Amino acid sequence: MGIWQKEISVALLLFLTALTLGTSTGFLLPFLLAVTLILLGCQVFQITRFQKWISKGGKGHYPKASGIWEDIYFHVYRIKKNEKRRKKKLRKLIQQFRQSTEALPDAAVVLRANDEIEWSNKAAIQVLGLQLTDKGQRIINLIRYPEFIRYLKSGDYAVPVILPSPLNSRVILEVRIIPYGSGLRLLLAQDVTQLKKMETMRKDFVANVSHELRTPLTVLKGYLETLQDMDDGGSPLLTTSFKEMQGQTERMQHLVDDLLLLTRLETQQKKPQCIDVPALLSQICKEGDALENASRRIELTLETSAHIYGEEQDLRSAFTNLLGNALKYSPEDSLVKVRWYQDSDAIVLDVEDQGEGIAAADIPRVTERFYRVETKRRKKVCGTGLGLAIVKHVLMRHDAHLAITSELGKGSCFSCHFPVRRVCCG
Repeated sequence: MGIWQKEISVALLLFLTALTLGTSTGFLLPFLLAVTLILLGCQVFQITRFQKWISKGGKGHYPKASGIWEDIYFHVYRIKKNEKRRKKKLRKLIQQFRQSTEALPDAAVVLRANDEIEWSNKAAIQVLGLQLTDKGQRIINLIRYPEFIRYLKSGDYAVPVILPSPLNSRVILEVRIIPYGSGLRLLLAQDVTQLKKMETMRKDFVANVSHELRTPLTVLKGYLETLQDMDDGGSPLLTTSFKEMQGQTERMQHLVDDLLLLTRLETQQKKPQCIDVPALLSQICKEGDALENASRRIELTLETSAHIYGEEQDLRSAFTNLLGNALKYSPEDSLVKVRWYQDSDAIVLDVEDQGEGIAAADIPRVTERFYRVETKRRKKVCGTGLGLAIVKHVLMRHDAHLAITSELGKGSCFSCHFPVRRVCCG
């Protein structure tokens, strides 16, 4: 404000001098006009000089000036200097980022909104076969796998896509896309060849061992049944031993069957058809009511007649496991509610029991293989620990997911959410 006061004071002093001289000489108007032109000319000169300086980028020290123009030059010079400092810092950060991404073993590619390559690291050359000269090229012209193109255009990047490397078909890549900024996307490609090999070996091992166990178990079970038929009850120890061996053999056979089912779910191709879910649920609930101590315990509510596109045998296994768990882990005189309905987002199956419930810490793990909640129970509950793992895999094959709500001592509700796009006409 002080600088403006000085400028105004100088202008007033000049006009006062012109007024005094004009009044005394009789040339008031010419004097006032001359002062106005002088002040205007000074400002035009300063503006022209400022425009020349700023048009050159404001480089170097600013021209000498006085008054308000010295203050303007100083502030602009300080802004340019701070901007230069920020740019230098930003360049350093970008250089550090590029150095860190160049050191990554995974391929990283920045894509524009129209799928054009903006930037890529060195690993992208080794993993995806991209070159530095490919900047500006559309990535779908360089990576032509249909799975990748569908994944890129879908806009749904929640689950990565698996595909072979364009350089070597024996190298398996897990490609993930992360949207960020304004229309930009970061593509990350990781070599998962060894992981896939280990996963394949595990599946083959489980499948082979399960198949190999089936024959001796069948033979053992047959001999045990023969020995039980020959038992005359004369030796209580022998009778008890046969009964115990029979129970353990059946348990082992259930375990083998569940392992084979899981292997089939992970490896076999889908053979979907339109499934009448209400009829399937009615049949499963009737079979459940026919179980020992399960009579009239199941309440089935069908609020929709929706059919879904899927595999009937897999869905039967999943629904039967959910209902079987609800019956096993709840009191024999309690009600198990089965509800098939549709909400705004999905077709839902709820299986609700009034059993012992599941602790919040255990809920994320109950779908893991062989995981069983450690709880003190009055009676031992038999099981393989694979039921909910089977349910999870079946739902994944049907683009669905399992939601679990539970409270200790009050029961649990297992909800299977199927996408509306799975609805079909029977």
